[in-house]
Amino acid sequence: MKTFLQLFFARNKEFYRDRGSLSWALVFPTLIIIGCAIAFSDDNENLLTLGYFPATVQPAGLAALDQPYSKWIAYDELATGQARLRHHQLHALVDSSSRVIWLNPNSSQGRLVMQLTADHPDYRQQLLDGQPIRYVDWVIPGVLGMNIMFGSLFGVGYVLVRYRKNGVLKRLQATPVSALQFLSAQVASRLFLVVATNALIFVGSDMFLDLVFVGHWWDLLLVAVLGAMSMISLALLIASRTDSEEFAGGILNATTWPMMFLSGIWFSLDDTPPAMQRLADFLPLTHLVKAGREIMINGAGLADVAVHLLVMLVMTLCCLALAAILFRWRN
Repeated sequence: MKTFLQLFFARNKEFYRDRGSLSWALVFPTLIIIGCAIAFSDDNENLLTLGYFPATVQPAGLAALDQPYSKWIAYDELATGQARLRHHQLHALVDSSSRVIWLNPNSSQGRLVMQLTADHPDYRQQLLDGQPIRYVDWVIPGVLGMNIMFGSLFGVGYVLVRYRKNGVLKRLQATPVSALQFLSAQVASRLFLVVATNALIFVGSDMFLDLVFVGHWWDLLLVAVLGAMSMISLALLIASRTDSEEFAGGILNATTWPMMFLSGIWFSLDDTPPAMQRLADFLPLTHLVKAGREIMINGAGLADVAVHLLVMLVMTLCCLALAAILFRWRN
């Protein structure tokens, strides 16, 4: 344990003494949040976003809604569509199986759909209240997840490659430090730094933007910890053998870019092709962002996001075990 703590504190000192990296880790996501708050402050939309359930049955007989200005999204679960409707992410939800049009009367577009379908002979209307969710409320979990991803992957991957290239790992090999001790200390150090910096960013964002937060703080903290651990373990696996910073940078970029676009950071994946949604389920950032949003926006508990937590935990254990097996000290 003494060896582990020495490595842990040494890595922490190396990080906060590098003022450039420390400042960038705090300033960059804050600038993104402020930019999103300014760019998406106008919530008026001209397009009707409509959902339907079940996904295999296209709604029929709704000529008033089937217009060029309408966008239809299929849902495999009625509860998912209802959650989107409560938060004003949908303007109406058509349940073809029970012939019900679910509407949110607090939405101006929802009231418009209510008027268009008021006297429909085949469908009845059902009201569903809910709190409106701004885009900035929806995107903040994704921005924080993206910051955790970059801080974990590049903060660990580049450091290990640099250690190996400069001969630091070769000198550590001459000490009683084992590969598992060294990698565990790297995980713990980066985990502490990433979670601490993102906690400060989240608190500042909440104070500045008055975010919607329905769930519990400790649940969100556990999600952030498991998400960061899965990213750090993946970085250790990537950097376990390479000694080229250019090659490591290419692999890290090839890992981060798919996660940025397929993990639902900036936009919902509800209306994307099913194959893309299945591919996103293999990415740790997807589960981190989904679990964070469920807790913040829908007030979900740990039992509700247990699948996401289990996936991140399995990814962490697998990547960490493989990294310990494949790790080498020398070039």
